[in-house]
Amino acid sequence: PSKFAGDAQGVSNIAAPPALRLYEAWLQYNSSGNRFSILAGRYDLNTEFYQLRSTALFLNSSFGIGPEFGQSGVAGPSVYPDTSLGVRFAYKPSPDVLLRTAVLDGVPVDPQNGSPGPFDRRNGLLLIAEAALLTRPAASDERFAPRYRIGRGSNPPPYEGKVAIGVWYYTASFDDLGVTNPTGSPSQHHGEGGAYLLLDRALYQAADDPKRRVTWFVQLGVADPLVDRFGTYVGAGLAGFGMLPGRPVDELGIAAAMARNGAQYVAGQQRAVLPMNAAETAIEL
Repeated sequence: PSKFAGDAQGVSNIAAPPALRLYEAWLQYNSSGNRFSILAGRYDLNTEFYQLRSTALFLNSSFGIGPEFGQSGVAGPSVYPDTSLGVRFAYKPSPDVLLRTAVLDGVPVDPQNGSPGPFDRRNGLLLIAEAALLTRPAASDERFAPRYRIGRGSNPPPYEGKVAIGVWYYTASFDDLGVTNPTGSPSQHHGEGGAYLLLDRALYQAADDPKRRVTWFVQLGVADPLVDRFGTYVGAGLAGFGMLPGRPVDELGIAAAMARNGAQYVAGQQRAVLPMNAAETAIEL
């Protein structure tokens, strides 16, 4: 749909090519105390990293993963619909603190335009780490106690608040957006990295029904402007759940996502005398 809309961020985060593909295939092992988890295989990092509950209502791609990271690297990180091979480690030092890190192939498994195969040295690696502080209901619920409390399939109780910070880095070399060699070809820049901050919090919660609530979220992201089109990203929104009497599962939300072009990308577009805006803002209701 972005080909029709002409947007840069991605109208729909469920858009995919018309093809049959293997999306994920992995094995996971959790320690006996469910404080440590290791997962290896073909893995969508956005199922655990750069994720907020309040953004699940929205369809724009930036509310799934910020464009400064989602459009990074050769063909984006390992997210739907193009995933790559890697390994993920997760550790819970306390019930409300979650640490994750992953090492993945720098490009998706499915080759694009004759790109090299998995774990080719030219692809490099994608390294990512995230630390999250969660606020959960004080009351203990035995339904969630028996087994999985970390990793995929853990089904933990919903949080009331989340603060997360993440960093990512590609080890490959990329074309510099603003510097060229004397021959006119792009100069090579080794590595590409960025960071993000996520906030998700309940603004209102009915005392008689915890499912009736209003939440807010903020996403902040930065990336290397030398090789990444989007140097900064800001997303924010509100979501209400079950606010109408007799309709407990209805949801209503409004959110905005602003992706700002990096200085090197802007300079390159100006040299090519191409039309361009400094930033793009998408509003979704």
